[in-house]
Amino acid sequence: MTRRFASVDALRGLTVAAMLLVNNPGDWDHVYAPLLHAQWHGCTPTDLIFPFFLFVVGVSISLGIAPRVESGTALGPLQRGVLLRAARIAGLGLLLHLLAWWLLDKDYFRPWGVLQRIGLCFAVAGLIAIHAKPRTQWFVLIAILIGYAALLMWGGTYAPLDNIVSRVDAALLGPHAYEFDADTGRGHDPEGLLSTLPAIATTLLGLRAGDWLRRDEAKRLWVAGLIAIAAGALWAQWLPLNKNLWTSSYVLWTGGWAMWALAVCHRLIDRRGWPAFGRSFGANAIAAYAGSALMVYVFAALGWWESIYRSGFADWMTPRFGPYLPSLAFALAFVAVWWLVVRWMDRRGWHLKI
Repeated sequence: MTRRFASVDALRGLTVAAMLLVNNPGDWDHVYAPLLHAQWHGCTPTDLIFPFFLFVVGVSISLGIAPRVESGTALGPLQRGVLLRAARIAGLGLLLHLLAWWLLDKDYFRPWGVLQRIGLCFAVAGLIAIHAKPRTQWFVLIAILIGYAALLMWGGTYAPLDNIVSRVDAALLGPHAYEFDADTGRGHDPEGLLSTLPAIATTLLGLRAGDWLRRDEAKRLWVAGLIAIAAGALWAQWLPLNKNLWTSSYVLWTGGWAMWALAVCHRLIDRRGWPAFGRSFGANAIAAYAGSALMVYVFAALGWWESIYRSGFADWMTPRFGPYLPSLAFALAFVAVWWLVVRWMDRRGWHLKI
């Protein structure tokens, strides 16, 4: 029987809220450093957000699919359900990029993106959850980490645009990559093909964590999290933490922190009865992410985005507090607006599923 944990919804929701916060400052030229990604090597708090979400995807797969496998549910319908949902998630990401191309920039179209990566990770981790035993899941996870690290090393450099991941992105995507220089033929996509492989490993860490959670073995999260953080930090001495490349050390480092975050939420919310703050975002994660992106595209196309920021925040706040605080205040207001939306949806029992 599928068991729902309020802590998982809360952690998913807080992660989505953090996504909206860092993606929508009032002024990209004035953002506090912790709210920016590391330029290349390194890991800021912002660099934890996407792996946290993929980790929770894995936890949710474990809670939703594994019990049905164990109960003897026919595997064919489960497989089709996983693949169809993965296709819908990736398709929604593609649709959002098409809307951005149509509304904002007709000289640019990007086939890869956040939702496309989530869809791929969901598909692979879901199929592994259906067909592989826990020991095999661990084996696949470790094989991905070691194999990907060897691939990066074989590529000869971790430098921007020159590494093997970026070279593959440029070869496959060309001008449709996130970055591309037509003169040199070099490019990079932070959600490109090769770097999705270790992102699957992040999802598998969540798959194993979810299994501990549903079996009332949550204490393992503390120990495993400590081991992952320490291993990631140690490995980073040779293989730097890098979100763009999604290095194996980055998988362990961020996965360890995600385990601790889940352990804290479980202890406070599921065990001690604290309010599941963020649950409304978690219950409507897709609605919040996709809806907010559509809102940004439409407002930007109409010319409202800049004027709202200037008249509502920058014009009166900047002379008093400088340019960074109004930029942050705008992002917080954006998150608050969407919190009201998902809270309203949640109270009416409206939960968008794709």
